[in-house]
Amino acid sequence: MADDPAEVTAAQAYRRLLRSAQAALAEPGGTGPAAVLLAGPLAEADRALAAAGLAGNERRFFAVVRSATTVPTARRGPAPT
Repeated sequence: MADDPAEVTAAQAYRRLLRSAQAALAEPGGTGPAAVLLAGPLAEADRALAAAGLAGNERRFFAVVRSATTVPTARRGPAPT
């Protein structure tokens, strides 16, 4: 589904924003400096969404994110030794 390079770029920017937010908020006292740390990734995601025509089109955007993102699945069976 995510064949459009601009859409893939937008999905990747969104994932970087999520990882940055998680990292910033996981730091002790991370709520204060989080805004400063997230300004760059947020601006990148906004630009990428607009360039891909996905701003305001959440259904399409999250479909692209799902198709451009591999989600690890839990292994079944015994753990490797």
